[in-house]
Amino acid sequence: MRIRPTRLAVLLTALLAARALDAQQSQRFTLAGTEVAVYNLAGTLHVEGGTGARVVVDVTRGGADAGRLTIETGVVRGHDALRVRYPGDRIVYRPGNNNSRSSFSVNDDGTFGDDDRERGRDRRRVEIRGSGDGLDAHADIRIIVPPGHTLYLRQGVGETTIDNVEGRLDVSVASSRVRASRVRGGLKLETGSGGVEVSDVTGDVDLDAGSGGAVLDGVRGDRLHLDIGSGSVRGRAIEVRELVADVGSGGVRLTGVKTPKLHLETGSGGSDVELLAPVDDVSIEAGSGGVTLRLPASTGARVDVETGSGGIDTDFEVRVARMERRALHGTIGDGRGRIRIEAGSGTVRLLKN
Repeated sequence: MRIRPTRLAVLLTALLAARALDAQQSQRFTLAGTEVAVYNLAGTLHVEGGTGARVVVDVTRGGADAGRLTIETGVVRGHDALRVRYPGDRIVYRPGNNNSRSSFSVNDDGTFGDDDRERGRDRRRVEIRGSGDGLDAHADIRIIVPPGHTLYLRQGVGETTIDNVEGRLDVSVASSRVRASRVRGGLKLETGSGGVEVSDVTGDVDLDAGSGGAVLDGVRGDRLHLDIGSGSVRGRAIEVRELVADVGSGGVRLTGVKTPKLHLETGSGGSDVELLAPVDDVSIEAGSGGVTLRLPASTGARVDVETGSGGIDTDFEVRVARMERRALHGTIGDGRGRIRIEAGSGTVRLLKN
């Protein structure tokens, strides 16, 4: 049978379209063990709680070059892992911002973001951009996590959402906005840029964000540690044994906090913290910007306040041990706890709730 050129072109187009559609179909994988890992360079990531004994991972490849992506499973550094492999060093992913560009190192086995575990391995530099030439491919991933599992997530670029998970999460993201809610068991989160939103988390929380800031609403556990390079920090309804925050710039606003131990260090931007319970040890260091600390009227503590410029205001009756031009040393209440505030510039205020 003779096939006319026009019919041949139609058949080839249909074949290519079928292959592209097949490449974008979702594939389902299961990962055994109580500790599993998932690695992906570009695409959305959604994590949710589920039932059963194994972690389920749905992968949907997308983009004009989706068919060139491969998916590998197997044990990686002691964990059952899934890796989406990208054959190119320049990847085009169009989530909506054509001017976006991120680059980071990837191991030859497709892993990244594992800190000390990466030492001694061969690496290549990968760039992900929102437009231009390169491998036009990404993978959208949905992970269903049964209770009691530990999950290591390594994401390059793309929105990341975590909801209703009972387990421990260790998440490292190069460039992505991350939203985590209803987590029971603990959360460790590191982002290069994109900002973080955390709500209704029970367990220790450790957030390390290069830029984009953080918003917290409802955190309960032993420890809350924040390390924010730039961007504001906003939080409410926090109840922990220890709160440590280091903010380069952007300002801090925390309300409804219950913690006996608070250490806050800011480079620039004002700080306003409301504490609702008795304190053992409070330390605030501010490079620039005023400091406002709101405390229960029944607070008892030794107080040491120093400011480079600006005044010192207090609602509390202070039994002064030593008063200087821009320093106050004394005791409020029974003097049981300790409060130390040092501000490079701006007014320091001790206010009653």
